[in-house]
Amino acid sequence: MPSSVLLEVPALADFNKAWAELTDWLSRLDRDIKSQRVIVGDLDDINDMIIKQKAILQDLEQRRPQLDELVTAAQNLKNKTSNQEARTIITDRIEKIQSQWDEVHGHLQSRRQQLHEMLKDSTQWLEAKQEAEQVLGQGKAKLESWKEISYTVEALKKQNTDLKQFSKEIRQWQINVDVANDMALKLLRDYSADDTRKVELMTDNIKATWAALNKRVCEREAALESALRMLQQFYLDLEKFLAWLTEAETTANVLQDATHKEKVLEDAKTVRELMKQWQELQAEIDAHTDIFHNLDENGQKILRSLEGSEDAVLLQRRLDNMNLRWSELRKKSLNIRSHLEASTDQWKRLHLSLQEHLAWLQLKEDELKQQAPIGGDLPTVQKQNDIHRAFKRELKTKEPVIRSALETVRIFLVEQPAEGLEKIYPEPRELSPEERAHNVGKLLQRQADEVRTEWDKLNLQSADWQKKIDDALERLQGLQEAMDELDLKLRQAEAFKGSWQPVGDLLIDSLQDHLEKVKVYRAEIVPLKEKVHHVNELAHQFTPPDIQLSQYNLSCVEDLNTRWKVLQVAIDERLRQLHEAHRDFGPTSQHFLTTSVQGPWERAISPNKVPYYINHETQTTCWDHPKMTELYQSLADLNNVRFSAYRTAMKLRRLQKALCLDLLSLSAACDALDQHNLKQNDQPMDILQIINCLTTIYDRLEQEHNNLVNVPLCVDMCLNWLLNVYDTGRTGRIRVLSFKTGVVSLCKAHLEDKYRYLFKQVASTTGFCDQRRLGLLLHDSIQIPRQLGEVASFGGSNIEPSVRSCFQFANNKPEIEAALFLDWMRLEPQSMVWLPVLHRVAAAETAKHQAKCNICKECPIIGFRYRSLKHFNYDICQSCFFSGRVAKGHKMHYPMVEYCTPTTSGEDVRDFAKVLKNKFRTKRYFAKHPRMGYLPVQTVLEGDNMETPVTLINFWPVDSAPASSPQLSHDDTHSRIEHYASRLAEMENTNGSYLNDSISPNESIDDEHLLIQHYCQSLNQESPLSQPRSPAQILISLESEERGELERILADLEEENRNLQAEYDRLKQQHDHKGLSPLPSPPEMMPVSPQSPRDAELIAEAKLLRQHKGRLEARMQILEDHNKQLESQLHRLRQLLEQPQADAKVNGTTLSSPSTSLQRSDSSQPMLLRVVGSQTSETMGEDELLSPPQDTSTGLEEVMEQLNNSFPSSRGRNASGKPVKEATM
Repeated sequence: MPSSVLLEVPALADFNKAWAELTDWLSRLDRDIKSQRVIVGDLDDINDMIIKQKAILQDLEQRRPQLDELVTAAQNLKNKTSNQEARTIITDRIEKIQSQWDEVHGHLQSRRQQLHEMLKDSTQWLEAKQEAEQVLGQGKAKLESWKEISYTVEALKKQNTDLKQFSKEIRQWQINVDVANDMALKLLRDYSADDTRKVELMTDNIKATWAALNKRVCEREAALESALRMLQQFYLDLEKFLAWLTEAETTANVLQDATHKEKVLEDAKTVRELMKQWQELQAEIDAHTDIFHNLDENGQKILRSLEGSEDAVLLQRRLDNMNLRWSELRKKSLNIRSHLEASTDQWKRLHLSLQEHLAWLQLKEDELKQQAPIGGDLPTVQKQNDIHRAFKRELKTKEPVIRSALETVRIFLVEQPAEGLEKIYPEPRELSPEERAHNVGKLLQRQADEVRTEWDKLNLQSADWQKKIDDALERLQGLQEAMDELDLKLRQAEAFKGSWQPVGDLLIDSLQDHLEKVKVYRAEIVPLKEKVHHVNELAHQFTPPDIQLSQYNLSCVEDLNTRWKVLQVAIDERLRQLHEAHRDFGPTSQHFLTTSVQGPWERAISPNKVPYYINHETQTTCWDHPKMTELYQSLADLNNVRFSAYRTAMKLRRLQKALCLDLLSLSAACDALDQHNLKQNDQPMDILQIINCLTTIYDRLEQEHNNLVNVPLCVDMCLNWLLNVYDTGRTGRIRVLSFKTGVVSLCKAHLEDKYRYLFKQVASTTGFCDQRRLGLLLHDSIQIPRQLGEVASFGGSNIEPSVRSCFQFANNKPEIEAALFLDWMRLEPQSMVWLPVLHRVAAAETAKHQAKCNICKECPIIGFRYRSLKHFNYDICQSCFFSGRVAKGHKMHYPMVEYCTPTTSGEDVRDFAKVLKNKFRTKRYFAKHPRMGYLPVQTVLEGDNMETPVTLINFWPVDSAPASSPQLSHDDTHSRIEHYASRLAEMENTNGSYLNDSISPNESIDDEHLLIQHYCQSLNQESPLSQPRSPAQILISLESEERGELERILADLEEENRNLQAEYDRLKQQHDHKGLSPLPSPPEMMPVSPQSPRDAELIAEAKLLRQHKGRLEARMQILEDHNKQLESQLHRLRQLLEQPQADAKVNGTTLSSPSTSLQRSDSSQPMLLRVVGSQTSETMGEDELLSPPQDTSTGLEEVMEQLNNSFPSSRGRNASGKPVKEATM
């Protein structure tokens, strides 16, 4: 908006600010609505989002009055201004924000409607999915119940019938699966903007399971059909084979008979014809070999199905007969060949046949060796098994040939005479025929033995290889099954992991739920670790000498291990991210407190979790919350209240309201403390514990007072205040007792209930409390006014005199009980008087008195009402009384009574009687009998310290523990300043004791003007007292002593600084003299690597000197600041002393001077508290009212006695003259 318009219409600035805040809030709300995603198909997640949307909509409706107020304000501004540009801007902005409001409201409504529809669709999908999964489960169970295929007609028909029935059921189940898939497709289509991964995953699983089920059914159907065809064809093939076998046997018998006829072998033509016929027979035998093996295998399958039946016996006989006849046929064929070849060249043919067999055996042995080694994966080994089965069949086929050849050689060697062998060597030889025959026999025998040996060896190797293959198959199948199972489990786990949303997209309220889900998920996958270990063990069993796993299997095992490790890392990382998010943004974090500040401020957290605040405009940081800073600044308005107890109480009341602790009941506070198990009062609480407890407190308050409590702001403000009171060093820890004391002191409860609760916290299990425990309580309590700069008016920060006062009240018992403590607290001791005054301030806020202030003429009087007990019908409001204003003819030292509630008729009559009685009393009587509304305690300089240094460790810094002597060390600046302040308080409290022997130290006078009056009287009397008698002398002596000590300290510091500078110059000269590079100036020195031990010593010494110099300079600065503060205080006191004595005589002797500094210590104030110290407290007691002075007449005594007997006494009072019924804040 143009600045000229803002200048012309100043009210537009507030309108712009409210408009901008509401617009920003609507924009953030709209972004949040658009960014919120739910898991489609997760009913809990959808319901949670619906609840959140409902809460957001309620929040929007609650802000509707803010929009209406903004529109009204805009209309008023348009009516008040004639600037057309301003009117246009206002109209545009109102139309824009109304449009934005309607748009956000529409988005909320549409999103809410969409969520309800999604909930309905998801419910229907889950029901359909459940039905589909149910039928799929039934299908899986049916598949598992299937038995192996039986090769009998009845069994096959039954299995086929079952399969058809199951196929019919599957067709019916198809409807359930289709419904689930259709509902899933609808969800995926309609809610694609949300998280649909769960629906996709479950739908894919259903589709995959359904496809696998249909595939198994088809395979089963094909297998049954094949088995039925095989069964039907088997008997036909068997009959056909047996018929051929009969024909082949007939042909073999005819051929065998022909070869055994006489002289047939001598006719070469006949032999060739017979050999041709044998070859045809052998070709038919070879052609039917596969048929024989198939019939044999299928027959064995049928036998297993028919086991135990008569058909099995019959079939077994037929199969055995077929095998026997097949073997005989092959033997006959071999015999026919052998017989045909038995001619003059028979030896040579036998020799060649054996050589052929040896060559074939050698070839097969090489072939068997080539099959090694065992494969490293299941498909390879299965292929090797198939190859070896074919190899074994080949051996089985060759076995009769080998046996026949060996038998032929044996027969030849037995039957062939030596003469027959001579034909082999027609030429004459030197060897005899017997020797020749013997050598040929040896040759054939040796070759036959070699063939037999090689054959047996080959069979053994084949059997051993088959055993290895079977063992490898079993082990690899186990490994494959374990890997498949692990792979399935990992895929399921990875699918769940894939459904995880990024942590940054999760809602803060759902972080805990996601944490629990991930923890449950981690517990569920624990069995996977055993499965991974089992797979690794199985894989390690395949060692290279035995079986070397293939690269594929090794890769699979490695992949499974990698996926398992990645899954574990992902879970750990997910948990870490969720824990960090829960820590940073969850209910136990401080993230929700970031909304407690508005721009340009930002809430930040130090390493010890203590919050601090950054102003980005000024680029500065501070410990105090911006609202807390504003609150402290507003407390300065109360500095014009002259009486410190009321000034402190009014500040605390304003603080109490700002922290909303005036809404907190004591029972609710106790419940919150018990809920967080804060029972060990000496234990420290860290920032998170404080925030958690405060959040519990304010959450409950928000439920009771929704429109009054802003939880993040209240928690942050209360935390800020507690740290300011009990942790000024921002260590990030306060004691449990301190936390309880701070919260309970400002909560809403009866005063004595607070006293009882606080006493209970420091009492032992027996209900008694010693001095040390009471000191802890009073120390924590006095920190509350101390943080406001009002501690000096309540006896200072030393609580030892208050503890001594309490135990003196209890007759110096070693321990006190709750009743004695309550009696002492009812006397309102000086260190705790601010608490009952706070209760009276709270009770007087809404009080309305039907009276008129005689000074400002306010009527009715709101708040406290002060009625004079010296003049009739004379009332003062709290504003005039606190500011010290008086009317003509009334002195401030006159007795007055305070009311924080409207008066009763009995109190009016009682006050009338007191006024009448005081009419006859002189000023000297009031001067001699001042009354205090509190129990005074001795000053901080009296007596030894009660606490030992060990006990006081929580009260004092470690490096400046108080000494046991009352003489404080001047080395501690803070101790010295407190020492001077205590002496000032002592002098002011006891100012009358040195001036007039008739006034005791406990009857101190409140007003500085009265001090001056007595001082003048003492000067006129020329009293020869050697000690200072006036405040001026006291102040002058204090000032001179203080200045001298401070100047000496400053001189010592300057001298030490000069010595340090000289030492530095000397070290620099030594450094330069040694030829090293010159040393930089102290601010520029950086740590370097020393070149020698001497250099290291010089650099370390220079660093220590520089640090020491910095500490001394900081300390000197602190001393200078405190010196300035003391000078300002002394200057203020001198100004008070220099006022004319006439003012002192006019103002009287009861009120202290006003102060303007927030941190002042109005030590004279506590003496007035008896005047205003209770709900209806008075200057004089009832006994004094009934005992008038001696100079009054006897008639007046009679009048007073008649008045006291005629009118009722004050109601609602106890023995001490205070109300029985205590008002609560």
